[in-house]
Amino acid sequence: MGDFVSKSVVKSAERVLATPFASKDAMNTIISGIITENPWECTSYESGGATIAGVQKNSEYYTGTVVYENVEGKQVGRISVRSSSSGAFDTNISTILANTAISSAMGGTASHDSSEDGYSVTLKCHTASGELYNVTFKRDKITISSYESDSILTTIETWADTVSGLA
Repeated sequence: MGDFVSKSVVKSAERVLATPFASKDAMNTIISGIITENPWECTSYESGGATIAGVQKNSEYYTGTVVYENVEGKQVGRISVRSSSSGAFDTNISTILANTAISSAMGGTASHDSSEDGYSVTLKCHTASGELYNVTFKRDKITISSYESDSILTTIETWADTVSGLA
């Protein structure tokens, strides 16, 4: 199992995954489980008169590339895509792939090069002691940042050791 390794004096640690997430759906399945099952025992809190969930998505984005190749297999164009949600990413990719006017203008056939896809989802978490911290999931690593108590790192590392795919 890989361990989280502290990166600096500001409390931040990351775990580089031995095998990157196979897809955004694989990563989002783990994230959905964290939000619904709350394995880190995050607690809700009050802010601005509203009750805030103990663990919630703070930010997310998905990036990818659509490439265009001519009949000789030479790349003649590419479009970079960045979306603010998984569903929007899928819609944007499929819309671009289906757009014959763009394919004609590029002079080639469109394909989604998923090997270049990137994703990032940051969870904001609140502890019973009042501490807020972030856990960011990317295709190839997980980063814990802005924490003070080492027990937060221990809790997440212990949990990650039990999750298939986070080695």
